Amino acid sequence: MTKHNVSIFRPYPFHVGQKIRIEGTKREGDWEVANIGENKVTLRCPITKKEFSWEPFCYHVEEKHDHPWPIP
Repeated sequence: MTKHNVSIFRPYPFHVGQKIRIEGTKREGDWEVANIGENKVTLRCPITKKEFSWEPFCYHVEEKHDHPWPIP
């Protein structure tokens, strides 16, 4: 199997009460994780206290060098 540089994306494991900053998207800004459901994560704006529920959209990225790709 040939080795390649591969970017790995995994859903981010949020936890309630976590303070996060989102950059580079329309949801950019500071948020607090208010609730985590099976299919939605609810974020609260720390300034307005408004809450928004979205399907999970943040991912953890890591680079792996000399990683097999594709994995059958």
